[in-house]
Amino acid sequence: MPLQNRVDPWGRLHAVSARGTLLGNRGILHNAQKEIMATSARKGWVTCRLEFEGRKREVFSTGSYSELFFLDEATAFSAGHRPCAECRRERYTEFKSAWVKANPGLVRSANPPIAEIDRVMHAERALRGGGKVTFGAPLADLPPGTFIELGGEAVLVWRGRLLRWSFAGYCGAQLPPAPSTPVRVLTPASVVRVFRSGFVPGVHASAAS
Repeated sequence: MPLQNRVDPWGRLHAVSARGTLLGNRGILHNAQKEIMATSARKGWVTCRLEFEGRKREVFSTGSYSELFFLDEATAFSAGHRPCAECRRERYTEFKSAWVKANPGLVRSANPPIAEIDRVMHAERALRGGGKVTFGAPLADLPPGTFIELGGEAVLVWRGRLLRWSFAGYCGAQLPPAPSTPVRVLTPASVVRVFRSGFVPGVHASAAS
């Protein structure tokens, strides 16, 4: 039976067999029976490489963080995660720099502690009592890599197309609405501004088909 550790663009955790391309960490969310007991244990939600320096981990082991998995980086950003400063150091540095430049009014300096960014992203992703923070925007204003909700489905805005998301990959979406149509955005607002500045998230290979 799969563990409840696959993450969707809303940030929800599911038990499915599809393997992700990135690892995630929100702290210890499981109990001794490897059951999810919480959706978050810290404000710094990160994405990590599946393999790093030959380290071996038992998934959902006692006393260790709960390993989560994502289809791709765009999914992780939508859920509210950002790159790990250790195993993804180069990507972390690139993202932090782009985030600060795109959101100058949200932090106190040009090189803030990452905890400041984590606090902003936490407020943008999680509703008190559970649920996902979303916001409305015209479809035409959204950069590639942004996730929106259409008809109850998660849909990726990607290079002039709208692609339906699944744990296994992407497929073509329904006919897109008019560019001026207001849509519900899943990706945190500060991250959307980062994408708009030219930072491009990694997406699953199925987005190219």
